Amino acid sequence: MTQGDTQTANGAPLDAGAKASVLIEALPFLRRYAGRTFVVKYGGHAMGDTAAAASFAQDVVLLKAVGINPVVVHGGGPQIGAMLGRLGVESHFVDGLRVTDEATVEIAEMVLSGAINKQIVAAIQAAGGRALGVSGKDAGLVTARKVARDTRTEGSAIEQMVDLGFVGEPAAIDTAVIEMATQSGLIPVVAPIGAGENGETFNINADTMAGALAAALGAARLLLLTDVAGVLDGGGQLVPELDAVGIAELRKDGVISGGMIPKLETCLAATRNGCDAAVILDGRVEHAMLLEFFTASGAGTLVRAAQNR
Repeated sequence: MTQGDTQTANGAPLDAGAKASVLIEALPFLRRYAGRTFVVKYGGHAMGDTAAAASFAQDVVLLKAVGINPVVVHGGGPQIGAMLGRLGVESHFVDGLRVTDEATVEIAEMVLSGAINKQIVAAIQAAGGRALGVSGKDAGLVTARKVARDTRTEGSAIEQMVDLGFVGEPAAIDTAVIEMATQSGLIPVVAPIGAGENGETFNINADTMAGALAAALGAARLLLLTDVAGVLDGGGQLVPELDAVGIAELRKDGVISGGMIPKLETCLAATRNGCDAAVILDGRVEHAMLLEFFTASGAGTLVRAAQNR
Protein backbone atom coordinates (compact mmCIF):
# COMPACT_ATOMS: atom_id res chain seq x y z
CA MET A 1 0.00 0.00 0.00
CA THR A 2 1.45 3.33 -1.01
CA GLN A 3 1.74 6.29 1.27
CA GLY A 4 -1.54 8.14 1.67
CA ASP A 5 -3.77 5.21 0.74
CA THR A 6 -7.05 5.11 2.65
CA GLN A 7 -8.32 1.75 3.85
CA THR A 8 -11.76 0.18 4.01
CA ALA A 9 -12.95 -1.52 7.17
CA ASN A 10 -11.36 -4.83 6.09
CA GLY A 11 -7.97 -3.22 5.50
CA ALA A 12 -8.12 -3.05 1.69
CA PRO A 13 -7.06 0.27 0.14
CA LEU A 14 -9.75 2.50 -1.34
CA ASP A 15 -9.38 3.40 -5.00
CA ALA A 16 -9.44 7.03 -6.10
CA GLY A 17 -13.16 6.97 -6.87
CA ALA A 18 -14.02 5.59 -3.46
CA LYS A 19 -11.86 8.22 -1.78
CA ALA A 20 -13.69 10.92 -3.71
CA SER A 21 -17.06 9.44 -2.71
CA VAL A 22 -16.09 9.61 0.95
CA LEU A 23 -15.27 13.30 0.61
CA ILE A 24 -18.44 14.04 -1.37
CA GLU A 25 -20.57 12.32 1.26
CA ALA A 26 -18.96 14.46 3.94
CA LEU A 27 -19.46 17.77 2.06
CA PRO A 28 -23.03 18.64 3.18
CA PHE A 29 -22.12 17.90 6.77
CA LEU A 30 -19.01 20.07 6.56
CA ARG A 31 -21.16 22.92 5.29
CA ARG A 32 -23.87 22.33 7.91
CA TYR A 33 -21.50 22.37 10.88
CA ALA A 34 -19.01 25.05 9.78
CA GLY A 35 -18.57 27.54 12.60
CA ARG A 36 -20.66 25.50 15.05
CA THR A 37 -19.58 24.04 18.38
CA PHE A 38 -19.35 20.36 19.27
CA VAL A 39 -19.00 19.43 22.95
CA VAL A 40 -17.35 16.04 23.35
CA LYS A 41 -17.32 14.14 26.63
CA TYR A 42 -14.23 11.96 26.53
CA GLY A 43 -13.71 9.04 28.88
CA GLY A 44 -14.00 5.31 29.30
CA HIS A 45 -11.91 2.85 27.27
CA ALA A 46 -10.77 5.44 24.73
CA MET A 47 -9.07 7.51 27.43
CA GLY A 48 -7.15 4.59 28.88
CA ASP A 49 -5.68 3.23 25.65
CA THR A 50 -2.69 4.98 24.04
CA ALA A 51 -3.66 4.19 20.43
CA ALA A 52 -7.31 5.13 21.02
CA ALA A 53 -6.24 8.37 22.70
CA ALA A 54 -4.09 9.28 19.69
CA SER A 55 -6.99 8.50 17.33
CA PHE A 56 -9.32 10.66 19.41
CA ALA A 57 -6.85 13.55 19.31
CA GLN A 58 -6.56 13.26 15.52
CA ASP A 59 -10.35 13.41 15.17
CA VAL A 60 -10.59 16.50 17.36
CA VAL A 61 -7.85 18.25 15.40
CA LEU A 62 -9.59 17.38 12.12
CA LEU A 63 -12.86 18.86 13.38
CA LYS A 64 -11.06 22.11 14.18
CA ALA A 65 -9.29 22.09 10.82
CA VAL A 66 -12.58 21.91 8.87
CA GLY A 67 -14.11 24.87 10.73
CA ILE A 68 -15.90 23.18 13.64
CA ASN A 69 -15.18 24.29 17.21
CA PRO A 70 -14.69 21.20 19.40
CA VAL A 71 -14.80 21.55 23.18
CA VAL A 72 -13.54 18.50 25.08
CA VAL A 73 -14.81 17.65 28.57
CA HIS A 74 -13.04 14.69 30.15
CA GLY A 75 -13.74 12.29 32.98
CA GLY A 76 -11.28 10.41 35.14
CA GLY A 77 -13.08 8.31 37.75
CA PRO A 78 -10.80 5.26 37.43
CA GLN A 79 -7.67 7.42 37.62
CA ILE A 80 -9.00 9.17 40.73
CA GLY A 81 -9.73 5.80 42.28
CA ALA A 82 -6.23 4.57 41.48
CA MET A 83 -4.63 7.65 43.03
CA LEU A 84 -6.78 7.38 46.15
CA GLY A 85 -5.66 3.77 46.47
CA ARG A 86 -1.99 4.70 46.10
CA LEU A 87 -2.38 7.33 48.81
CA GLY A 88 -4.30 5.00 51.10
CA VAL A 89 -7.52 7.06 51.04
CA GLU A 90 -10.58 4.84 51.36
CA SER A 91 -13.54 5.50 49.02
CA HIS A 92 -17.24 5.18 49.84
CA PHE A 93 -20.00 5.09 47.22
CA VAL A 94 -23.75 5.78 47.27
CA ASP A 95 -25.66 4.56 44.22
CA GLY A 96 -22.46 4.62 42.20
CA LEU A 97 -21.44 8.14 43.24
CA ARG A 98 -18.24 8.60 45.21
CA VAL A 99 -18.71 10.33 48.57
CA THR A 100 -16.15 13.12 48.29
CA ASP A 101 -14.70 14.59 51.44
CA GLU A 102 -12.24 17.49 51.52
CA ALA A 103 -9.17 15.26 51.12
CA THR A 104 -10.78 13.35 48.24
CA VAL A 105 -11.79 16.45 46.31
CA GLU A 106 -8.23 17.79 46.56
CA ILE A 107 -6.94 14.56 45.03
CA ALA A 108 -9.70 14.60 42.39
CA GLU A 109 -8.73 18.12 41.36
CA MET A 110 -5.06 17.15 41.20
CA VAL A 111 -5.80 14.17 38.96
CA LEU A 112 -8.44 15.82 36.75
CA SER A 113 -7.09 19.36 36.34
CA GLY A 114 -3.47 18.22 36.48
CA ALA A 115 -2.42 14.86 35.09
CA ILE A 116 -5.39 13.90 32.88
CA ASN A 117 -6.11 17.36 31.51
CA LYS A 118 -2.51 17.95 30.46
CA GLN A 119 -2.21 14.47 28.93
CA ILE A 120 -5.15 15.24 26.65
CA VAL A 121 -3.76 18.68 25.81
CA ALA A 122 -0.43 17.06 24.90
CA ALA A 123 -2.13 14.43 22.72
CA ILE A 124 -4.07 17.08 20.78
CA GLN A 125 -0.92 19.14 20.26
CA ALA A 126 1.00 16.03 19.14
CA ALA A 127 -1.72 15.56 16.51
CA GLY A 128 -1.12 19.07 15.20
CA GLY A 129 -3.71 21.05 17.15
CA ARG A 130 -3.43 23.83 19.72
CA ALA A 131 -5.21 23.02 22.97
CA LEU A 132 -5.89 24.96 26.15
CA GLY A 133 -6.49 23.05 29.37
CA VAL A 134 -8.88 24.62 31.88
CA SER A 135 -11.19 23.55 34.67
CA GLY A 136 -14.58 24.94 35.58
CA LYS A 137 -12.82 27.09 38.19
CA ASP A 138 -10.89 29.07 35.56
CA ALA A 139 -12.30 32.50 34.65
CA GLY A 140 -15.55 31.66 36.42
CA LEU A 141 -16.46 29.08 33.79
CA VAL A 142 -18.66 26.98 36.10
CA THR A 143 -20.23 28.00 39.38
CA ALA A 144 -21.22 24.79 41.13
CA ARG A 145 -23.76 23.85 43.75
CA LYS A 146 -23.77 20.87 46.06
CA VAL A 147 -25.52 17.69 44.91
CA ALA A 148 -27.68 15.79 47.38
CA ARG A 149 -28.86 12.26 46.72
CA ASP A 150 -31.96 10.47 47.96
CA THR A 151 -31.37 6.79 48.63
CA ARG A 152 -33.61 3.99 49.78
CA THR A 153 -32.52 1.46 52.37
CA GLU A 154 -32.67 -2.08 51.01
CA GLY A 155 -35.94 -3.76 51.97
CA SER A 156 -37.54 -0.48 52.98
CA ALA A 157 -39.76 2.09 51.30
CA ILE A 158 -38.21 4.89 53.36
CA GLU A 159 -35.93 7.31 51.51
CA GLN A 160 -33.27 9.40 53.19
CA MET A 161 -31.03 12.23 52.09
CA VAL A 162 -27.35 11.30 51.77
CA ASP A 163 -24.56 13.87 51.96
CA LEU A 164 -22.10 13.18 49.12
CA GLY A 165 -19.65 15.79 50.33
CA PHE A 166 -17.98 17.92 47.66
CA VAL A 167 -19.93 16.49 44.72
CA GLY A 168 -21.49 19.27 42.67
CA GLU A 169 -23.39 20.18 39.56
CA PRO A 170 -23.30 23.32 37.39
CA ALA A 171 -25.48 26.11 38.76
CA ALA A 172 -24.27 28.84 36.38
CA ILE A 173 -21.93 28.92 33.40
CA ASP A 174 -19.95 31.83 31.96
CA THR A 175 -18.75 30.70 28.53
CA ALA A 176 -16.45 33.69 27.92
CA VAL A 177 -13.19 31.75 28.37
CA ILE A 178 -14.38 29.00 26.00
CA GLU A 179 -15.44 31.50 23.37
CA MET A 180 -12.16 33.40 23.64
CA ALA A 181 -10.21 30.17 23.23
CA THR A 182 -12.14 28.95 20.19
CA GLN A 183 -11.94 32.35 18.50
CA SER A 184 -8.17 32.22 18.99
CA GLY A 185 -7.92 28.87 17.21
CA LEU A 186 -7.55 26.86 20.41
CA ILE A 187 -9.31 23.65 21.42
CA PRO A 188 -10.56 23.93 25.03
CA VAL A 189 -10.05 20.84 27.19
CA VAL A 190 -12.19 21.13 30.32
CA ALA A 191 -11.71 19.27 33.61
CA PRO A 192 -15.01 18.69 35.48
CA ILE A 193 -14.17 20.73 38.56
CA GLY A 194 -16.15 23.78 39.66
CA ALA A 195 -16.12 26.37 42.44
CA GLY A 196 -19.04 27.04 44.75
CA GLU A 197 -20.28 30.49 45.65
CA ASN A 198 -18.12 30.43 48.77
CA GLY A 199 -15.01 29.30 46.92
CA GLU A 200 -15.24 25.61 47.83
CA THR A 201 -14.18 23.04 45.22
CA PHE A 202 -16.68 20.56 43.77
CA ASN A 203 -16.12 17.45 41.68
CA ILE A 204 -18.72 17.32 38.89
CA ASN A 205 -19.85 14.32 36.86
CA ALA A 206 -18.24 14.71 33.41
CA ASP A 207 -21.43 13.86 31.49
CA THR A 208 -23.33 16.48 33.50
CA MET A 209 -20.58 19.04 32.92
CA ALA A 210 -20.53 18.37 29.17
CA GLY A 211 -24.31 18.61 28.90
CA ALA A 212 -24.44 21.91 30.74
CA LEU A 213 -21.67 23.37 28.57
CA ALA A 214 -23.36 22.15 25.38
CA ALA A 215 -26.58 23.90 26.39
CA ALA A 216 -24.84 27.13 27.41
CA LEU A 217 -22.80 27.24 24.18
CA GLY A 218 -25.78 26.45 21.94
CA ALA A 219 -23.77 23.55 20.55
CA ALA A 220 -24.75 21.75 17.37
CA ARG A 221 -23.92 18.46 19.03
CA LEU A 222 -23.21 17.00 22.45
CA LEU A 223 -21.25 13.78 22.06
CA LEU A 224 -20.99 11.27 24.92
CA LEU A 225 -18.27 8.72 24.20
CA THR A 226 -19.06 5.50 26.05
CA ASP A 227 -18.04 1.85 26.13
CA VAL A 228 -21.20 0.67 24.36
CA ALA A 229 -22.43 1.06 20.79
CA GLY A 230 -25.24 3.40 21.84
CA VAL A 231 -28.78 2.67 22.97
CA LEU A 232 -29.81 -0.88 22.11
CA ASP A 233 -33.38 -2.13 21.65
CA GLY A 234 -34.86 -5.29 23.15
CA GLY A 235 -33.22 -7.36 20.42
CA GLY A 236 -29.78 -5.90 21.01
CA GLN A 237 -29.86 -3.74 17.87
CA LEU A 238 -28.67 -0.13 17.82
CA VAL A 239 -31.46 2.45 18.05
CA PRO A 240 -30.39 5.17 15.57
CA GLU A 241 -32.55 7.99 16.96
CA LEU A 242 -34.59 8.72 20.10
CA ASP A 243 -36.64 11.53 21.57
CA ALA A 244 -38.18 12.01 25.02
CA VAL A 245 -41.23 9.90 24.16
CA GLY A 246 -39.15 7.03 22.82
CA ILE A 247 -36.85 7.13 25.85
CA ALA A 248 -39.82 6.99 28.22
CA GLU A 249 -41.21 3.96 26.38
CA LEU A 250 -37.89 2.10 26.52
CA ARG A 251 -37.57 2.85 30.23
CA LYS A 252 -41.10 1.62 30.88
CA ASP A 253 -40.33 -1.63 29.05
CA GLY A 254 -37.07 -2.07 30.98
CA VAL A 255 -34.99 -1.95 27.80
CA ILE A 256 -32.78 0.84 29.13
CA SER A 257 -31.61 0.83 32.73
CA GLY A 258 -28.62 1.46 34.97
CA GLY A 259 -25.96 3.90 33.79
CA MET A 260 -27.66 4.57 30.46
CA ILE A 261 -30.55 6.36 32.18
CA PRO A 262 -28.53 9.34 33.53
CA LYS A 263 -26.73 9.62 30.18
CA LEU A 264 -30.04 9.93 28.34
CA GLU A 265 -31.33 12.39 30.96
CA THR A 266 -28.20 14.49 30.36
CA CYS A 267 -28.85 14.40 26.60
CA LEU A 268 -32.47 15.47 27.00
CA ALA A 269 -31.56 18.28 29.41
CA ALA A 270 -28.97 19.61 26.96
CA THR A 271 -31.32 19.49 23.97
CA ARG A 272 -34.11 21.18 25.91
CA ASN A 273 -31.83 24.04 26.89
CA GLY A 274 -30.00 25.09 23.73
CA CYS A 275 -28.09 22.16 22.20
CA ASP A 276 -29.42 20.96 18.83
CA ALA A 277 -28.95 17.24 19.46
CA ALA A 278 -26.86 14.76 21.42
CA VAL A 279 -25.21 11.49 20.42
CA ILE A 280 -24.31 8.46 22.52
CA LEU A 281 -21.43 6.79 20.73
CA ASP A 282 -18.97 3.92 21.19
CA GLY A 283 -15.60 5.51 21.93
CA ARG A 284 -13.87 2.16 21.37
CA VAL A 285 -14.53 2.36 17.61
CA GLU A 286 -11.69 4.04 15.76
CA HIS A 287 -12.73 7.41 14.30
CA ALA A 288 -16.33 6.86 15.46
CA MET A 289 -16.79 10.63 15.80
CA LEU A 290 -16.01 11.21 12.15
CA LEU A 291 -18.33 8.40 11.07
CA GLU A 292 -21.11 9.92 13.14
CA PHE A 293 -20.69 13.48 12.00
CA PHE A 294 -19.74 13.11 8.36
CA THR A 295 -21.71 10.11 7.05
CA ALA A 296 -25.42 9.78 6.35
CA SER A 297 -25.77 6.56 8.36
CA GLY A 298 -24.04 7.85 11.51
CA ALA A 299 -22.54 5.56 14.12
CA GLY A 300 -24.42 5.97 17.41
CA THR A 301 -27.80 6.95 18.89
CA LEU A 302 -28.94 10.50 18.14
CA VAL A 303 -31.05 12.06 20.89
CA ARG A 304 -33.37 15.05 20.49
CA ALA A 305 -35.87 16.51 22.91
CA ALA A 306 -38.60 15.99 20.30
CA GLN A 307 -38.85 14.71 16.74
CA ASN A 308 -38.51 17.06 13.75
CA ARG A 309 -36.91 19.75 15.83
